[in-house]
Amino acid sequence: METMHWDLSVWATRDFLIDEVCSFADGIQDGICERAAQAGVPDEHHHHLSDVLATIDGLQGVSEAVREHMRAIYQVLAEAEAQVHGCAVDQTHFHEVGNGSHIESVLAICLAVEELNPARITATPVQVGCGTIECAHGVLDIPAPATQAILERGVSVAQRRLEGERCTPTSAAVIYHFVNEYFD
Repeated sequence: METMHWDLSVWATRDFLIDEVCSFADGIQDGICERAAQAGVPDEHHHHLSDVLATIDGLQGVSEAVREHMRAIYQVLAEAEAQVHGCAVDQTHFHEVGNGSHIESVLAICLAVEELNPARITATPVQVGCGTIECAHGVLDIPAPATQAILERGVSVAQRRLEGERCTPTSAAVIYHFVNEYFD
């Protein structure tokens, strides 16, 4: 595949990204999700980057390229959390992004990108949403601080904001990692 274009103008959550990536090849989503489920992500909370990296290193049936993508995505997440909390990267504490289901979703996206092997990935400007969200840190404005920290690295954001959280820290890190260019 030469170019994959993600339409992130309405939604940009991790579950939406799995659907979006898999839409480029009929019938791969079930296989990708099954492979991700069988890779051995523990259904537990991973509090620190080192916990996540150890889980990534222990995945079964996963290529080194997929592991590298996952490590890079979680490094971006840890750097954003460190920036927001004013601490060192190795002292960051993951809340929602450390859940096993989040790690498995990132794995599924990385597996699908590997399977489709696009030469480049483009996307529309990202819909981040507006309003507030309740999370481990209480009620926060959307985009949440960690999401905003990642977006500020150079992710193009849609001007019009729809209600609700449309882009999470995890999805922002995935988008930042994979997308080469933004246009409508």
